[in-house]
Amino acid sequence: MNSGADEYDVVVLGAGPVGENLADRARAAGLSTAIVESELVGGECAYWACVPSKALLRPVIARAEARRTPGARQGAEAPLDVAAVLAHRDAFVSNWKDDGQVGWLDSAGIDLVRGHGRLVEPCRVAVTQPDGQERFLVARHAVAVCTGSRAALPPLPGLAEARPWTSREATSSSTVPRRLAVVGGGVVAAEMATAWSALGSEVTMLIRGPGLLERMEAFAGELVAESLAEAGVKIRTGTSATAVRRDGAQGPVTLTLDGGETVEADEVLFATGRAPRTDDLGLETVGLTPGGWLDVDDTCRVRNVPGGWLYAAGDVNHRALLTHQGKYQARIAGAAIGARAQGVPLLETDRWGAHAATADHGAVPQVVFTDPEVGAVGLTAEQAEAEGRSIRVVDYDMGQVSGAALYADGYRGRARMIVDLDRGHLIGVTFVGPGVGELLHSATVAVAGEVPIERLWHAVPSFPTVSEVWLRLLEAYRG
Repeated sequence: MNSGADEYDVVVLGAGPVGENLADRARAAGLSTAIVESELVGGECAYWACVPSKALLRPVIARAEARRTPGARQGAEAPLDVAAVLAHRDAFVSNWKDDGQVGWLDSAGIDLVRGHGRLVEPCRVAVTQPDGQERFLVARHAVAVCTGSRAALPPLPGLAEARPWTSREATSSSTVPRRLAVVGGGVVAAEMATAWSALGSEVTMLIRGPGLLERMEAFAGELVAESLAEAGVKIRTGTSATAVRRDGAQGPVTLTLDGGETVEADEVLFATGRAPRTDDLGLETVGLTPGGWLDVDDTCRVRNVPGGWLYAAGDVNHRALLTHQGKYQARIAGAAIGARAQGVPLLETDRWGAHAATADHGAVPQVVFTDPEVGAVGLTAEQAEAEGRSIRVVDYDMGQVSGAALYADGYRGRARMIVDLDRGHLIGVTFVGPGVGELLHSATVAVAGEVPIERLWHAVPSFPTVSEVWLRLLEAYRG
């Protein structure tokens, strides 16, 4: 089986942040490791998602905060310097070159194999290299699938010919469209509407559901929608596109809506979900269905694969489609692979153990970098009630916190904490307001650490900071 193949302890498919972290943890455990990548080392997050989107959004948010600050307001009234913002974005993605990431792999002792990798039998990967030559890799202990996800586009008539934007084009465009239609109401849609509107586009959002950010607390989407509307974004809810047409190679795009009305734009962004990049990985050769999400246990080992040699971390396992959560899974999986390779027994069901990705089940944090920001961790009230938990929901107007009033004139925001009454600790927290992304980790520690609600009284917030909202929530809880 190994004739003509290079042998490694671990072979990782996908050199995004998840694959890099898993390979690093396996290497730290003393295992020889190869990583296979068909595009840029660093992956989606580094070049077409988290990093470029936040580089676009940071000047937008900084100007918005300056406009709410006495003494700085007048200097923030001018339009953004579009060329400078785009250059800032380009610098953070290293102009879409991965030399720095490749250098890091070298320093970590991880071998990079360029090309498209696919399974051909258990523990054996065929890599079609850029020159068309095929190279075979054999894994002694594990193959890890860390290939991430791609934008999912609906099957609309004319969509392919219209050449729509996905998240990739929305974060990498070198020009500002005069009119931008955004189809979708999730995080990507809200963030990109925020960015491109501030950069000069006339933005129209077309949302199938009743509002923005439906997977979060309802007030989060409401406050973000209110701010977007004030910025000039047109938001239409309860509507869907049924067809798309572009006039000529560079002409405008026309969307036909379900009521027969049309909307015209220069570019259209479809932010309508994600699909796993598992369709051409040879999964059928090991008894799995190509193109689907991979079902894993808490060590990120794929279920129902004889021998237990296949792992999947990050978006492909559909547990939490967030870069930081995928990196967390990668650290867990890499440690588990290392322990199993050394014959160390694992307690896979041990909550919060070193080899169990327990946080995926109830302590997933997320920040939405809109204006206002949204930070949330754990369950929403609706989710907690659906699970049959006995809860108490405590809300507070963040604008009433002294630190928030100092942070910005007219600070608008809201905080919510959800207490599990049977267990006496927090199971969910949501903040909405300027700068709340930096508050979220305190909430994540409280939720993941299952800190008793009474103990939180002894975690004293500094005055005068926005973090005093914790004290106000606890006072409201005590009554």
